[in-house]
Amino acid sequence: MDVRRAHQRYRGGDPAAGIDTWHAFSFGPHYDPDNLRFGAVIACNEERLAPGAGFDEHPHSHTEIVTWVVEGELTHRDSTGRETVVRPGDVQRLSAASGVRHVERNAGPAPLTFLQMWLAPLDPGGDPSYEVVPGIADPTPYALPEAGAMLHVRRLSAGERTAVPDAAYVYAHVVRGVVLLDGEELGAGDAARITDAEGVDAEAVVEAELLLWEMARR
Repeated sequence: MDVRRAHQRYRGGDPAAGIDTWHAFSFGPHYDPDNLRFGAVIACNEERLAPGAGFDEHPHSHTEIVTWVVEGELTHRDSTGRETVVRPGDVQRLSAASGVRHVERNAGPAPLTFLQMWLAPLDPGGDPSYEVVPGIADPTPYALPEAGAMLHVRRLSAGERTAVPDAAYVYAHVVRGVVLLDGEELGAGDAARITDAEGVDAEAVVEAELLLWEMARR
């Protein structure tokens, strides 16, 4: 298990424009050849947008993009004509496939924080697709077959335990609270990369929210 602390992430964004970003992997101008990906995960960015701030239209291709809103509301618009508002508890997925353009903004009056996770598809190309699953429940995993991955959301009360999936790769990110993961204490923004997970569990020290990516070996 490789633990990465919140303070070890690379800070990016444009604070003057109300954009504060923390990157868990090599990204953009921050190139780290030893931190390019884990399993299918190639990016895990924590984005904080002030009211009115956002990302103007920009392209993506050959990437599975999954977004998890922590607080606030994210307004999404893409080149296929879709426009949605994503709220805490919703899972948003954009399969960029052969190419798509989109805009992401905080059109609301309150600060916005969201996690955006990029996964490499098993097969590049194809047609772009998009969906939002509103208010996903804890026991319901979100399958991402295009990347050979599955997302598990765990909302734990203090003292509650949950099993970590047995898998070739598991990427665990603590959204909020404090969690003991296989005896290692992780706080908000901390993450763990677990290879060949078997019999691992997590226990909430205080009320916590945990995202677990379960991934097969490629």
